Amino acid sequence: MKELLIFLKRMHHVSGVKLYFNFFGMMLISSLEGIAIFLLAPLLSITGITNMQTASIPYITQVTDWIKQIPGNYQLLGILLLYVALVVAQAVIQRNQTILNSQIQQAFIKQLRLDTYRELLQANWTLFLRTRKSDINHILNTELVRIISGTSMALKLATTFIFTIVQIAFAMFISPSLTVFVIICGIGLALFSKRYRKRAQVLGKETTELSKSYIAGITDHFNGIKDIKTNMLEQQHYHWFRQICIQLERNFNQFARLQTTSQLFYKVTSAFIIGLFVFLSFEVFKVQGGELLLIILIFSRLWPKFTGIQSSLEQIIQSLPAFKSLVELQQECREARELESLELSNYEQPLRIRHDIACQHLSYRYEGSASAYALHDINLTIPVNSTTAIVGKSGAGKSTLIDMLIGLIRPESGMVTFDGRQLNDQERIALRQSVSYVSQDPFLFHASIKDNMRMAQPDATEAQMWEALEFSASAEFIRKLPQGLDTIIGDRGIRLSGGERQRLVLARAILRKPSILVLDEATSALDSENEAKIQRALDQLKGSMTIIIIAHRLSTIRDADQVIVLEGGRIIQQGGYVQLSKETKGEFSRLLSYQFGVNA
Repeated sequence: MKELLIFLKRMHHVSGVKLYFNFFGMMLISSLEGIAIFLLAPLLSITGITNMQTASIPYITQVTDWIKQIPGNYQLLGILLLYVALVVAQAVIQRNQTILNSQIQQAFIKQLRLDTYRELLQANWTLFLRTRKSDINHILNTELVRIISGTSMALKLATTFIFTIVQIAFAMFISPSLTVFVIICGIGLALFSKRYRKRAQVLGKETTELSKSYIAGITDHFNGIKDIKTNMLEQQHYHWFRQICIQLERNFNQFARLQTTSQLFYKVTSAFIIGLFVFLSFEVFKVQGGELLLIILIFSRLWPKFTGIQSSLEQIIQSLPAFKSLVELQQECREARELESLELSNYEQPLRIRHDIACQHLSYRYEGSASAYALHDINLTIPVNSTTAIVGKSGAGKSTLIDMLIGLIRPESGMVTFDGRQLNDQERIALRQSVSYVSQDPFLFHASIKDNMRMAQPDATEAQMWEALEFSASAEFIRKLPQGLDTIIGDRGIRLSGGERQRLVLARAILRKPSILVLDEATSALDSENEAKIQRALDQLKGSMTIIIIAHRLSTIRDADQVIVLEGGRIIQQGGYVQLSKETKGEFSRLLSYQFGVNA
């Protein structure tokens, strides 16, 4: 339950005084309902509808004496008007309290979403290397819905609890002995129902794991939907989906069965208790008719609340694993925090390197890898405003080296220096402000081309956009689109070809006017003609920015100032393109022969 308490404290922090008004409204509503029931005794006795002895009921005599002062013809009307006024007042207050309750919940959920998303953005890259994106999506969507339900149930439980306390207080005024008897019965039922709550906790954990698997599977399937369609794998994937749906159905049905069983138990037990209650009232406690009527009225409203408390507790306990998942994610984000603020104005200006970037005896292992090094004893120097190509087979450590150079991850041993010194945390952020990174998997939003460009440079003019588009050989195809820069390009840019997407992302990177441009297989989807255009554009940048290229297509790096060949996380060759191509026994020459069939 400690996770729930954490979130209730946060709710208090977000809502402040509104939360106290909410609880005061609950108490007022319950009190008005109790007073309305209290008035039924004098209403029934004074009007002569029934002959009820009310002398033994506290405060009823004073109310009766006050009503008798009203002329006989108007007594019934007076009592009814008072009763109606109380009910109307209760309804108005209840409406306002419901609206306030909704405002408190929605403000809390909004803040919870914002806090979680901000903490994710402030976390370092290592967090995302060890966490499945689908798990984050699962927490931000499925689990958050369960958290909303859980907090809603917590507020409902508080409402029910306050109502119960107030009604019990009224019942105590009328007959303490009967009230104590009913309370003891209620406590006994609550203790007996503990097993239902334990089962709800087990089902809640199963729900979390099943939902996590569901979201992960759906994400993977639709990321690979083209492979599924082209390889006719629909049946296998449908079979998996059907199995997970059956498990989810079984889990939710088990929880529904649990809740209905506990409610059935309460209803059956309450029937026996009410029978015993009436019997003891007459035979043991010798309760008068007026007292008994009011007690029955109060507990007829009160007993369903006991059932509601049990149901709410089961719902809350079933949702506790969702609270725990979000708490753990937020804790991981805090431990991995690298940004204290999302406002770049709070950090140093983009870092400008004057001489070089260097790696000195740099080694790195990914978390959970006890022996295998992703990078081992790396020594290299990248002069400023030069072009460096990094090549090697898949898994050689190329992307890891790039992540190290731009400050996304930190070395296990050795160091990366900039102009001869290591950077502090503030300067690492400044370094990334000076970097534009283009991956082989273009990252585009379901928005217009203009909006996608402004993601990189919010204050960019259309003239600046067209300049960057011309540079990346994108301007021609964009001018042919129906709405030009305002054309919506679809989910991840699906309405564009692979080459068009890569060129658009390259234009967006250039729009930032970086001092370091990193191209991670950024020309892999280009045809020969557009590759040549991009190559000419990159040649124009030589000497004005530092360019680092990861390439499998070696034709794109002929003009690089230096080539770094990686294998197994180590540098095995380093030098110029022509120099390495002449080393006939070297890995670079072998890579060339695979692509071109020659050693040159």
